[in-house]
Amino acid sequence: MLSKALLRLGGGAARHPWRVIAAWLIAATLAVLAAIAFGGRTADSMTAPGLDSRRAAELIERAGTGQEGMTAQVIVTPLAGGATFLDDGARTALTRLQTEVKRLPHVLGTSDPAGALDAGGDTAVRGGLVSADGRIAVVRVQYPDQSRLSAKDLDALVGLGDRLRAELPLRIEMGGNLFYAFSDPDGGASELIGLLAAAAILFLAFGSLVAAALPIGMAVFGLTIGVATMTVLAGVTDVPTFAPVLGSMVGLGVGIDYALFVLARHREYLARGLDPHEAAGRAVATAGRPVVFAGGVVVVSILGLAVANVPFMTVGGLAVSIVVLTMVVASVTLLPAFLGAAGPRLARAGRIGRALQAWKPGRLARRRETVAGAAPAAGWRRWIGHVSRHPVLYAVGAAGLLLTATLPVLGLRVGLPDDGSLPHSRTERRAYDLVAEGFGPGTNGPLVIAADPAGDPGVLDRLVGAVAADPGIASVAPTHVDRATGIATLVVFPTTSPQDKATADTIARLRTGVLPTAIGHGPARAHVGGATASLSDVGQRTSQRLPVLVAAVLAMSFLLLMLVFRSILVPLKAVLLNLLSIGAAYGIMVAVFQWGWGGALIGLEATVPIVSFIPMFLFAILFGLSMDYEVFLLSRVREEYLRTGDNGTAIVEGVSRTARIITSAALIMVAVFLSFAVAEDPSTKMFGLGLATAIFIDATVVRMVLVPATMTLLGRTNWWLPRWLDRMLPHGPVGTDDTDDTDDTDAESTGEAPGPRLVDR
Repeated sequence: MLSKALLRLGGGAARHPWRVIAAWLIAATLAVLAAIAFGGRTADSMTAPGLDSRRAAELIERAGTGQEGMTAQVIVTPLAGGATFLDDGARTALTRLQTEVKRLPHVLGTSDPAGALDAGGDTAVRGGLVSADGRIAVVRVQYPDQSRLSAKDLDALVGLGDRLRAELPLRIEMGGNLFYAFSDPDGGASELIGLLAAAAILFLAFGSLVAAALPIGMAVFGLTIGVATMTVLAGVTDVPTFAPVLGSMVGLGVGIDYALFVLARHREYLARGLDPHEAAGRAVATAGRPVVFAGGVVVVSILGLAVANVPFMTVGGLAVSIVVLTMVVASVTLLPAFLGAAGPRLARAGRIGRALQAWKPGRLARRRETVAGAAPAAGWRRWIGHVSRHPVLYAVGAAGLLLTATLPVLGLRVGLPDDGSLPHSRTERRAYDLVAEGFGPGTNGPLVIAADPAGDPGVLDRLVGAVAADPGIASVAPTHVDRATGIATLVVFPTTSPQDKATADTIARLRTGVLPTAIGHGPARAHVGGATASLSDVGQRTSQRLPVLVAAVLAMSFLLLMLVFRSILVPLKAVLLNLLSIGAAYGIMVAVFQWGWGGALIGLEATVPIVSFIPMFLFAILFGLSMDYEVFLLSRVREEYLRTGDNGTAIVEGVSRTARIITSAALIMVAVFLSFAVAEDPSTKMFGLGLATAIFIDATVVRMVLVPATMTLLGRTNWWLPRWLDRMLPHGPVGTDDTDDTDDTDAESTGEAPGPRLVDR
């Protein structure tokens, strides 16, 4: 059923390659044109319904104070050594800067440190506008809400700063959530590095420039359409800034991996003497089936992020899923068209490949033979046989290693790295350091308390006094009360930085103790908001919802694998081993980013908490990606078991036949993901390192040690399935008992050779 459909699809594409390629070219062109005409810029909206910070934002919006909008900060200090803003020259330059900033489009207003200095130095210092030594001044810029802004507003502010640096005797640095919302994400250079690394690995694997170029070309096509579609989506809703980076990262990895699986099968059939069109059709029918299944699991897992009830995560998951789905479609349509156009050239190495073969004839020839799938490498067969002869030792040792790597997860602390974690080359980092130097670290993450007195005249005085007395609060700015609604807003500055755990503790203490005590039991209410509080709230919600996502993905994966392999223990083992590899990846992330182990190797300049939404995103993506290798490997093992009826032989032959392909695919993914781990943004580093680590562990320790060891220990019970359950489970599109497959002359091409099945009668 599914195999026959894929056979017709792949064979048709191979027989009419230029039609299919032209259709993809037209689709890519239309997607790019749609992105230009209707697309929008990515923007972050780190909030969610029902959170206390969201309630504070709603009160501020009712009051219409303007504080519900976006903000930016322009931090300035005199260039002349010893000069301060108490000097006339520096103050005149500051006044001009304020005037220029106020003239920018959409700016509602700015703070006035120069005017405060004219009124008296103490006023400026108490208002948090000028440092006590007069050396550092802060111009806070207020914008309307994000829906009325675009990246052009950020460009205008940055452009003004560049111009004024040349005209004024001031050092000018900038930061604020306007930068966070509209800065271009990392990715361009990382994508290129990842593509070059993947091309090198593919060439070494196949010894042919043509064979190496096809997966890269397919991935570029898929990525172009996927990212363009994501841009169109950004025109109708807020797509988070990390989505294009993560989409590129995952899209390149899975796209090249899927193409590698299909291409390896295609070369195998060419080596057997099949016509290129027939070989392409059979390759799509066999290798394409696990590709469709694994890609579907990735998409469904990522869409499962909706359980967090955090809108930006739901939309981000949808955007990444679009890229993955595009790669799946390209793997079963565009790739066979490429294979058909290439013809018999893929069966032989290119000129450079032959030169390499002559240089190292034995190893390279065996490598290309194995990647083509013609025969398992003797080295891999020996290794898997060795593991199978000592299953207890390797199962216990590998599981112990992964559990040890998982231990740091006990110290996992979620949050959001602030600008202090950015490299010094970024103006946001330099602005952060200036503010911390002049006013204290908490000034970089002010909290906004919104209060509705509800007619109680004394509640505001009690509120201000109670908040100011809290040990976690450094200062409280003057209260602003909206005359029409009576809603008051208090800007308060913690004593600690935004990413410090103590700041989250202060927010929790204000909500649970300080504010309720000050308000009493009357109708008045108060909520803690601001960017720092919003990010803290989102982190808590994702942590609370993570177990729900884990349970849902595990259950779905277990059921789907049970349908595919007609077994209970195989999917149960797969789920547990995947959890081990993901847990180990989490532990390594904690060691690197929170403890600083090896952080300098990826350009990490300071320890940071794990970004609050990354553990949930990583779990959804990694569990789906691990299914690629799981399905590919176990499909081959089950083919051998159905053919021979011997569990030991099936394990050795099945794993050794797929080992080289899996390790090559894993190398490609690791290379792509690690290229993003050296980006500037800590969030991108976490995604890159987390994905690379998990894939490396999964393809080595799990697939090449734990899988053969545990399957050997389980013996024939690997394939046990109660008779009553076997009758209940459907046979067909997802199950491997789809016997009406592609070819009755080649059991391996169908994956459904007749053989024994262990069903409880």
